[in-house]
Amino acid sequence: MSTTRYFEEQVLRKRPYLTLEHCRAVIAAPLRIEVQDDGRIRHWGHVTLPDEEETRILRVVTLEDGETIHNAFLDRGYREEV
Repeated sequence: MSTTRYFEEQVLRKRPYLTLEHCRAVIAAPLRIEVQDDGRIRHWGHVTLPDEEETRILRVVTLEDGETIHNAFLDRGYREEV
């Protein structure tokens, strides 16, 4: 699984609590997947961050290939679909 330069230089620097393993886990077992208008793919999934007991929702955005990680962040606005 590869990453974009943006992910390596910006995302991991700004969000040191995130790891590639978190992102890979979300892509491997997403709660939901959605294709953006630009073709990029959003994946949502549960992660447990270090020093935290409760799981959080991580959104991982990949390029059109569904494998190259471009962005990732905790999504506090995520709502389960009913």
